[in-house]
Amino acid sequence: MFKETLVEGYRKMFSKELTREELEKFQLFKEELLYWNERINLTAITDDREIAIKHFLDSLSPLKEEDCLRKGRVIDIGTGAGFPGIPLKIMMPYLEITLLDSLKKRLNFLDGVIEKLALKNIDTLHGRAEDYGKAPEHRETYDYAVSRAVARMPVLLEYALPFVKVGGTFICQKGPGITEELEASKKALEVLGGEVIRLEEVELPFVERGHHVVIIKKTRKTPKKYPRQAGKPGKNPL
Repeated sequence: MFKETLVEGYRKMFSKELTREELEKFQLFKEELLYWNERINLTAITDDREIAIKHFLDSLSPLKEEDCLRKGRVIDIGTGAGFPGIPLKIMMPYLEITLLDSLKKRLNFLDGVIEKLALKNIDTLHGRAEDYGKAPEHRETYDYAVSRAVARMPVLLEYALPFVKVGGTFICQKGPGITEELEASKKALEVLGGEVIRLEEVELPFVERGHHVVIIKKTRKTPKKYPRQAGKPGKNPL
């Protein structure tokens, strides 16, 4: 059921077929996810079909925007169990991806997945976005930041935009409340140097819930005081 759902769903979304190698990698990823989920809390979604739809196909939804992701450095902020970073890497192996998360156990799992799937040019980073967003080796060095189901937009923008170089892009996956979130994000966008260039509604196969991809261009440098110290963006959003 897992493979059939993934193959049919991908076909519906992109009018293309998954290769045997891509399908095998998704199968291995699913097996590792379920194995490790019995040991550490990675996901509440454990049904094969639901994993295919709500984790894998959902993670690939930015690829419906053809100019969304091209060759370059990508940071996945708050990657959790590897979403959307690992599925994106499977489908776009030329991307250089960093998976950022604050929980070391999750990153240990992801290190094992990376080795098992023989993925290249992908690494994990343990810590908080508020700290690494100010580190010279990470600040404004990425072509893209991606994030899925991490925080409300005003908070998420302060996590993400400091990583993105001027001219780069933040790609954010959001649910049905995105219009209100964007309205509340006007100050954060202005302060942090971002501009919404596109908001696209995405149809996810086999489900009816609303889903959106927000494309935000980094138009100028983020002031040095941002991101604020750990915990501040969430407690006092811009």
